[in-house]
Amino acid sequence: MKKLVPQFLLASLFVFASFTAASAQAKAKSAKAVKASAEQADPVSDLQKFRQEFIKAAEEYRASLVELSSTYEANLKKATEKQEQLKSLYTDGLISRKEYEATGTDIADARAKVEEMKAEIAKADVTIAAARKPIETFTLAPEPSVRTDIAWTTGNRSIDNLIRLNGNRYGVDPYLIYCVIRQESGFRAGVTSHAGAMGLMQLMPGTAARYGVSNPYDPAQSIMGGTRYLADLLKLFRGRVDLALAGYNAGEGAVMKYGNRVPPYRETQNYVRTIGTRYAQSGGTGGVTLTTKTEAREAKGGQK
Repeated sequence: MKKLVPQFLLASLFVFASFTAASAQAKAKSAKAVKASAEQADPVSDLQKFRQEFIKAAEEYRASLVELSSTYEANLKKATEKQEQLKSLYTDGLISRKEYEATGTDIADARAKVEEMKAEIAKADVTIAAARKPIETFTLAPEPSVRTDIAWTTGNRSIDNLIRLNGNRYGVDPYLIYCVIRQESGFRAGVTSHAGAMGLMQLMPGTAARYGVSNPYDPAQSIMGGTRYLADLLKLFRGRVDLALAGYNAGEGAVMKYGNRVPPYRETQNYVRTIGTRYAQSGGTGGVTLTTKTEAREAKGGQK
C-alpha cells in the first residue's frame, strides 16, 4: 500500500502537469485568435489613423496661421501708432505730405494681411470640422476581380501585372488604377511634374512617405503606394469614385473643405471629368456623377 501512494502521487502530478500544459496551450490559441481578430479590423483602424493624422496636420497648420496673424496684427498696431506720431509732425510742417501718406499705405497693407489670415483660419476651421465628423459605417464591397468587359494595357506586361496585383490586393478596380496612371504620367515611370509629383502614379513626397515608398520612380513601389492611397480615399468617401479622384488630385482636405464635393478648381474638375468619363464608359460604377453626358453614357451602359 505504501508503494502505491507514491505512484498515485506521481500519476496525480502527471495529470496536473498535463492539464496545466493544455490550459496554457488553450490560452495561447485564444491570444492568437484575438490577435487575428484585431488584424482583420486593420482596414477600419487604418482609416481612423489616416483621419487622425490629417486632423493633426490641419490643426498644426491652423496654429501656424494664428501665430502669423498675431505678427500681422502687431505690425498693424505699430503702423497705426506711427501714423498718429507723424500726424502732428505733418501738421507742424516738419515732414512732407508724401511721408505722411506713406504711413496710410503701410496701414492698408498690414490690414489686408490681417484680413487674409482671418479668412485662411476660417477655411482651416471648416476643414477641421468636416474631418472630425463621425465616420459613417458602411459595408465594403467584395474585392474586385480583373475586369473582363474592356481590354486595356499600358503596353508593358510587367506594369499591367502590377496594376492587377495591387488592385486585387487593396480592393481597387485595376481599370481605375490604369485610368489614373494614364492621366497622371502617360505610363512614363521617370516623369516629374512641376509641382514635384513623381513616377507612374505621380506621388508627392509626403504621400510617398506615408505609404512607405522609398523610390517613387520604381513602378512596383509607385503602383503600390498610389493604389493604397486610392483605396483609402475610396473608403473615406464611401466608394464615391469622383470624390476619390478629386482627393487624389487636390488632396482629401480640399474635398472635405467643400462639403464632400469636387472642389471648384478647374484642374481638379477637368481631372475628375476626364478619368470619370473614361471609367464610366467601361461600365465602372461608384458614384461617377460628373456631367449629363457621363450620366447618359452610364444609362446607355446599363441597357446593354
